[in-house]
Amino acid sequence: MGISALTPPTSPQDMVETILEFPDNRLLIGLCGEYDRNLAQIEHQLGVHVLRRGNRLTVVGAVPAREQAAAVLRALYARLEAGRSVEAGDVDGALRLSIPAVQRDNEQIEMFTPGMELRTRKKPIEPRTEAQKAYVANLFKHELGFGIGPAGTGKTYLAVAVGVTMFISGAVEKIILSRPAVEAGERLGFLPGDMKEKVDPYMQPLYDALNDFLPARQVEKLFAEKRIEIAPLAFMRGRTLANAFVVLDEAQNATAMQMKMFLTRLGEGSRMVITGDRTQVDLPRGVTSGLAEAERILKGVKGVSFNYFNSSDVVRHPLVARIIDAWDRDEASA
Repeated sequence: MGISALTPPTSPQDMVETILEFPDNRLLIGLCGEYDRNLAQIEHQLGVHVLRRGNRLTVVGAVPAREQAAAVLRALYARLEAGRSVEAGDVDGALRLSIPAVQRDNEQIEMFTPGMELRTRKKPIEPRTEAQKAYVANLFKHELGFGIGPAGTGKTYLAVAVGVTMFISGAVEKIILSRPAVEAGERLGFLPGDMKEKVDPYMQPLYDALNDFLPARQVEKLFAEKRIEIAPLAFMRGRTLANAFVVLDEAQNATAMQMKMFLTRLGEGSRMVITGDRTQVDLPRGVTSGLAEAERILKGVKGVSFNYFNSSDVVRHPLVARIIDAWDRDEASA
């Protein structure tokens, strides 16, 4: 990698600082970020100080945090050496993945696990937590995968990214994205427009994910050719979904009957992903969530994987994780 860690053997500062040397000054500029914002992010998250002197970075702080910061800096520099950029989200991902690395005697953080990078037409996508890495691996390995956890943990986003990756590679012929159109205060019949205009607001998160991975013109063309479909869950009845990558989002709002109907649509050469949050069920009181039923019935079935997320996997604003934790504490004390 071309990075050396220098620790003066007789210096009294051995216990409080680690010095890292980065030979390529151009890459070091990218590592630090504009106005050293990447270094500031690491300092804020880990409670250390990072001082820049020439082509060296000195990390000052307590031993565990100092080693974690050094591991993050090495991993981000390796990313730059591989020809990729370092943005705020990449720093956050490296920080999340650094804890297991530090526990393994400060090994290099595994940010570049083979098969973990999802290549879309617009940008490469990488899992940013250990739970996300396991989730992506299972989506490639199993015909049916479940991603269960709170909002903001990347369940749907990564599922769509895997679908786009498999579509581009030719592993599947189409992408089908669905979610229940559960009414929340307004009746669909009273909303203006035709059926597509009525249900599009429910589907918007899926459109947003697709537009992150594919150019707008290509998305339009694939919709016109029906190689990408986005439809409410109710429209799936009677279909056999063959050679497709199928995602059911917000599955906690599917009834048990709808869930069974959807799962039995799976055809030859297809993959299916079910995502949901057990804490955000909008079904009428007394109606059992299909996600809970599927989790209970399908645990241990060959070819089916379950991956779980919690607030530590939230990749939105850090405040979202704190909100989820506060809500969980309140419910636990009720």
